[in-house]
Amino acid sequence: MKRRTWLLSALGATGALVVGWGVLPARSRMGSPELMLQTAGDVALNGWIKIAKDGAVILAMPRSEMGQGVHTALAMLVAEELDVPLSRVRLEQAGADSIYGNVAMLVASLPFHPLDSEGGEKPTKIKMAEWVVGKLARELGINATGGSSSMADLWDPMRMAAATARASLVQAAASAWQVPAKDITVANGVMQHASGKSAHFGDMAAAAAGAKPQDISTKARQDWKLIGQSTARTDIPSKVTGQAQFGLDVRLPGMLFAAMHMSPVLAGTASSMDTQAALAIAGVENVVQIDAWGGGTGGVAVVGKSSWHARQGAQAVQVQWQNPSTALADTARIQADLLKALNTESGFTFHEQGVPTQAEKAAATRIDALYQAPYLAHATMEPMNCTAQVKDGKVEIWAPTQVPQMARDMAAKVAKVDKDQVTVHVTQLGGGFGRRLEVDFIGQAVQVAMACKGLPVQLSWSREEDMTHDFYRPMHLAKFQASLDDKGEVTSLRIKSAGDAITPRWMARAAPHLSGPIDMPDKTASEGLFDLPYGFASQHMSHVATKSGVPVGFWRSVGHSHNAFFSESFIDELAAATKQDPLAFRLNWLKDAPRYAAVLKLAADKAAWGTPLPAGRARGIALHESFGSIVAQVAEVSLEQGQIRVHRVVCAIDCGTVVNPGTVAQQMESSVIYGLSAALFGKIDIVGGVVQQGNFPSYPMVSLSQAPQVETHIVPSTRHPAGVGEPAVPPIAPAVGNALFALTGKRQRALPLVV
Repeated sequence: MKRRTWLLSALGATGALVVGWGVLPARSRMGSPELMLQTAGDVALNGWIKIAKDGAVILAMPRSEMGQGVHTALAMLVAEELDVPLSRVRLEQAGADSIYGNVAMLVASLPFHPLDSEGGEKPTKIKMAEWVVGKLARELGINATGGSSSMADLWDPMRMAAATARASLVQAAASAWQVPAKDITVANGVMQHASGKSAHFGDMAAAAAGAKPQDISTKARQDWKLIGQSTARTDIPSKVTGQAQFGLDVRLPGMLFAAMHMSPVLAGTASSMDTQAALAIAGVENVVQIDAWGGGTGGVAVVGKSSWHARQGAQAVQVQWQNPSTALADTARIQADLLKALNTESGFTFHEQGVPTQAEKAAATRIDALYQAPYLAHATMEPMNCTAQVKDGKVEIWAPTQVPQMARDMAAKVAKVDKDQVTVHVTQLGGGFGRRLEVDFIGQAVQVAMACKGLPVQLSWSREEDMTHDFYRPMHLAKFQASLDDKGEVTSLRIKSAGDAITPRWMARAAPHLSGPIDMPDKTASEGLFDLPYGFASQHMSHVATKSGVPVGFWRSVGHSHNAFFSESFIDELAAATKQDPLAFRLNWLKDAPRYAAVLKLAADKAAWGTPLPAGRARGIALHESFGSIVAQVAEVSLEQGQIRVHRVVCAIDCGTVVNPGTVAQQMESSVIYGLSAALFGKIDIVGGVVQQGNFPSYPMVSLSQAPQVETHIVPSTRHPAGVGEPAVPPIAPAVGNALFALTGKRQRALPLVV
């Protein structure tokens, strides 16, 4: 009932309006040809597909490439349906129309338990909620790359757009040759007929533009030639040769460079500054005071003829800082506040089944544990940057962003122009991980550009500014309580967590016009706790939402990243308390969750679970579902000179239909390294509002010599594609922590892991 109330509140205050609107047909995502960029000689067939003179296919690409291989995978869908070589598909940045918005990401925010739809048709309430929220998402058209949702969102629209384009081209050829369309075959972008007539797509594009084919369908699974095959990523050659354009690679005629110098105190501002020393440096052009845009921190930007000149000037400018009016952030105080909140507040109930209080009263044994996770930085390889030009009432920006429309909106707000006067060029991203869902650096760049007399300026942050002015993964605490009967069987599980809610803070920063006046319960705070697959009869999962004052944002796998450590570590505790093997204990409670059990068994089998290991090594296992995918991991761990060493990680994943198995393996490997870095080293400390970690020596990553061997095993599936970029992050910390328990007998309940 509480979840239903939340949903209705989120959809609108006037129920009749929502219901009336909700029964209307969903907006089509095919789009009209006019949405495509008008280029000489190219013919647009719908809002996604253009055909070039030479027969090449041009695809409108609405998602950002940040190393996850999405540009290759989405192009593969189009190449498959059109029967063209992947090399013949070219990408063009999509416009701002709502058809390019990310529907799946918003639908995934609904707080439903994944097992509610396991093994059959989804209940009516879920289908209705997804229908209404999906319609809302189509209207809003929020274009964002995040939530491991790109393939889930575009799987149907892109294939249908390509299938429609193919049918139009074939129909045009059939009309020109006076033959039945069914007798025309397509291979490698060439249409052929048994009579010997043939033409490539470019020959028929103009005629196809007016075609209206009927009964269009996408290819049957058994006819796929490209989907499901490991395929070389199309973006790799340009990255190897240095031709790929990241944000910091942008170069424009007359371009200036700017370096940021922000208040060392989070949310602080510059009250006054002495620019004399900075302006005396040869090559320094200007010093601009910068406001706190997009929830960020204020400061000054020094403009120079090169980035070196700008950074020298930034070090020389003397600034008097003004602290925020609110209490200065301090991690020790925040941790104490979270513990108090856990002990005194009931929080919002995300999931309840059975009668937990009754089971707790009848318990023969109770097991309690407190888990905690620290703030984390994103630490993208490419620090925040944006190139901007403000000239003749127009704004043009070049940015590595995950949210081009929100970047456009921020640029328009700062420059005080209409949105249609802003052009956004999305470069490749040197890492995103959720940090580039923010637009603070966009606002800074545009404000600097406004002071540069029409010249373009590239604003960039140093590594230290990037690390100390992030939107951090929140600090979270969670209390676990399990009841056991006199036979040692688990009869109930109660989980209460506490920590800042990300989504309301992000919406207020990035899209204030879409953010309501009241905070709604945030699924990301409790995901990985309220949605466990284990069949304990009585369960109660709640979360206490807090406001620490620390800027928090989406971090790779979001709440799952720490909640999986909490939950899968505690599941191991229950196995130990009941004197059962961790694998056997999990399988016993997964009898009603066969997909989860299958993934767990595959990982265990491939890791040779239960077989002897060399002396001084131990295995740990963990299972977690996130972004529609189920991942199990087995980690082999030892201690070398008092340090944790992870030798091998075996991953099994069920992510639905797989487009490019090679990319899945790459993302499993990437996720393990990213998650392992956080598990072993990740921690942001804040004292007096000042972040203490400033660069990789104090915020280390897993090095090449420390990296484990990672094996990936994919469960065959015919389900709709699910997420790949994030689901392997959550299980690594508990898998390693559980291995450490097997090795040392000491239970790790806090991150980062220590020995």
